[in-house]
Amino acid sequence: MAARCQIRPATPADTTRLAELERICFSDPWSQAGIREMLSASHTVGLVALIKESIVGYAMARWAADTGEILNLAVAPEHRRAGIAARLIDGLLKDLAGKAVREVYLEVRESNAPARLLYQGRGFTVAGMRRAYYRHPTEDALVLRLPLDGPA
Repeated sequence: MAARCQIRPATPADTTRLAELERICFSDPWSQAGIREMLSASHTVGLVALIKESIVGYAMARWAADTGEILNLAVAPEHRRAGIAARLIDGLLKDLAGKAVREVYLEVRESNAPARLLYQGRGFTVAGMRRAYYRHPTEDALVLRLPLDGPA
């Protein structure tokens, strides 16, 4: 499926579908207004994955100075394990590197083994933990870090 997947920049017109993916994929989803606000921020990059013109996934990141943060990554359940999430992450990392970002962080649920494997496969390593970071259900988050300019 990933071979047929197209990646393009997210736009405010995508907000309704992205909010729908949030509700499908997460127990504490972002609101449509929050997504729209992030997509219109000058320091944010968003990408969507399409199959046959339908958005099946998205990823969003932001940056400040030389540090980036992956904020969200969602792929519709029926399209998971097809390489879509990896392509979205790779696209974000490329965009962030083009903005002179030297390191990227993200949080992931400690219990989310598939996501942890995905990020580790892209070179992220554990940098710390945030206790009770997630709600619904409450869970710790692992903070992952990836240097974009070689080992730090």
